[in-house]
Amino acid sequence: MMSFPRITLDPDQMDGLPCIRGLRIPVATVVDMVASGTTNAEILELYPDLEEADIYQALRFAAAAVRERQLPLVS
Repeated sequence: MMSFPRITLDPDQMDGLPCIRGLRIPVATVVDMVASGTTNAEILELYPDLEEADIYQALRFAAAAVRERQLPLVS
């Protein structure tokens, strides 16, 4: 079982979405930015409360989440 100490889940914050270290920055936002080609430096400039380790852990968390579920694929 993987540990994600930088990822928090709080049902009273951001509708319970996984966020980075209790900040109001959803994991999905960070992952989407990386997928869109935004560099780590650009993400850190846009979100100064983030640390580079947060970006890597968001990606690891997303990968683990996908591994744990069957996702419907539409062709």
